[in-house]
Amino acid sequence: MEQILPVLLGSDANVYGMARSFYMECGVTSLAIGKGALAATANSKLVQMAVVEPNLEDDAVFVKTLQAFAAAHTGRTLVLVSCGDNYTGLMARNRAALEGLYKFACPTPELVEQLDTKEFFYHACEAHGLAYPKTFGCTNQNWKTVEIPFEFPCIIKASNSVAYWNCRFPHKKKVFVAYNREEYEAICAAIYSSSYQDNLVLQEYIPGDDNCMRVLNCYSGRDHKVHLMALGRPLLEEQTPEGIGNYAAIMSIKDEELMSRMKAFLEDVGWEGFSNFDMKYDSRDGQYKLFEMNPRQGRSSFFVTASGYNLAKWLVEDVVENKPQGLTIADTRHLWMIAPAGIIKKYLKDQELLAEVRKLMKEGKVSHQLFCKEDFTLKRAIWYVKNQLNNYRKYKRYFGNKSLRD
Repeated sequence: MEQILPVLLGSDANVYGMARSFYMECGVTSLAIGKGALAATANSKLVQMAVVEPNLEDDAVFVKTLQAFAAAHTGRTLVLVSCGDNYTGLMARNRAALEGLYKFACPTPELVEQLDTKEFFYHACEAHGLAYPKTFGCTNQNWKTVEIPFEFPCIIKASNSVAYWNCRFPHKKKVFVAYNREEYEAICAAIYSSSYQDNLVLQEYIPGDDNCMRVLNCYSGRDHKVHLMALGRPLLEEQTPEGIGNYAAIMSIKDEELMSRMKAFLEDVGWEGFSNFDMKYDSRDGQYKLFEMNPRQGRSSFFVTASGYNLAKWLVEDVVENKPQGLTIADTRHLWMIAPAGIIKKYLKDQELLAEVRKLMKEGKVSHQLFCKEDFTLKRAIWYVKNQLNNYRKYKRYFGNKSLRD
């Protein structure tokens, strides 16, 4: 294998998971470039923050920063990986300026814009026969008068995830649940009091616990063919207002019929690079309802590597080694966690799933996103223990409370 240097865009738990993947596959330390530095990648031997540029989301600054970085790191093959929706968009729009300096796979800017915006994604689902929840929308102009065409409770979330990530307002959440019209109006008023002025997605609530969710991570090569698919069954979600929608534990599973439909979708639209889908099983009609598509590997995607299908392997073989790749569907059983095992055992209510969790733990088929024995430092160990203990406080306070009234 060539002497590669992974260059990861971001600094969160997703970056740490990709750095672990590259370390396991290639034995290298990754360097990260981001607009900030987060605790998940601090004091690590596997990844180091090489550049922190607050204005990195400006296209001109992005190009200048990455060109300067490449000039300072000649002699190794630079493999560029987006770990956030915003960075995928930046890579796509500035592909021509980066192609001679970095090896990478990413979709076109048109596809990013089309599929990373929820309303457009649902249009694509409609065109390809993929199910999604009953969905309506409102704007900053009509939210007060709009008539929602389904009953409460109503899910409220931003259509433009990048713009929403950058906005600030009190009691901000990734996803809101309104149980009546009064709560709906209070939530919309709070959101539109911020810098976020794009559309909101209003969606019917799909009944069922967190373990009715599914998460799918895929890699599509530069030939626009899908080469890796890995499906997970989330057992619990994080419970803080900003964490709802992020997974706390995932068990890897397989569903060939679902994967076949998603493969056809990705290849039909001509996707390139990593993709991540969130969906929920609807017991009312027996269908999986798609919520969103992220134009990069998921925040919890290390579950794929941990189950034996290293994400870095497929990327490097494609963009660096030019190896022909067929389709691989992950089919091992593994448990991934970012929360402590005690949280899973306490809050997972499905006894059959809990029994399987205990079995996987007993067999040693378990991994933790943030714990890596090869990455031990005293500062990181102290942070890790504090991080894990903090989960007990968060779950005690927030578990089961998902409305504005939290």
